[in-house]
Amino acid sequence: MTTAASTTRELLPHEAYVPGAHWRNAQDEAEAAKLGMWLFLGTEVLLFAGFFCAYAAFRLWYPDNWHDASRYYLNWKIGFANTVVLLLSSFTIVLAIRGAQTNRKWMTLWTLVITQACAAFFLIVKLGWEYAPKIAKGELPGANFSYDHAQGPYDHIFLSVYWISTATHGFHVFVGMVVIAWAMWKTLKDHYGPRHYTSLENIGLYWHLVDVIWIFLFPLLYLV
Repeated sequence: MTTAASTTRELLPHEAYVPGAHWRNAQDEAEAAKLGMWLFLGTEVLLFAGFFCAYAAFRLWYPDNWHDASRYYLNWKIGFANTVVLLLSSFTIVLAIRGAQTNRKWMTLWTLVITQACAAFFLIVKLGWEYAPKIAKGELPGANFSYDHAQGPYDHIFLSVYWISTATHGFHVFVGMVVIAWAMWKTLKDHYGPRHYTSLENIGLYWHLVDVIWIFLFPLLYLV
């Protein structure tokens, strides 16, 4: 005859999760974490708003040169490919959260792997197909610009806006890859499940913002 003690099992981390002592319950902790994330995302929006304001000002001052520089220096097909990849990654990270909510560990893990692969593809394309050739040709921002390839008097300004906005966005993609890797580790260790997945939701919110910012950068820079 089996005893009750022999039939019990050790609870998984997400099943045994207990909120911090300074919280009344897990719901209060989750809501506070989400509020903190939304406040952080608000500061991120303000950061990129400065780039968009600079873009708008220079676009109004030099409309013809801006249009020609976009066609001359940027390839919309590369930007479009990266757009598709980021949209896919937004979908897969939603599936990862859903997997945690429904206690499907491997669904969560593999959709995070796909999200990570999409992020890696984005950075490889950006660094290898765009940044490296531009650096080689001297298509750099501000005083570092080589006028041997200039097709207009304000190309260096266009490239300055391009570099600062896309490089800052690319850094955010890299940070996203770091936290997604952390989420993958936590998934393997059974830290996510129906009882606890707050940090995964916050990672998803951050990743959606990264994707939305690119949705604005792509048409503004590549399709003007």
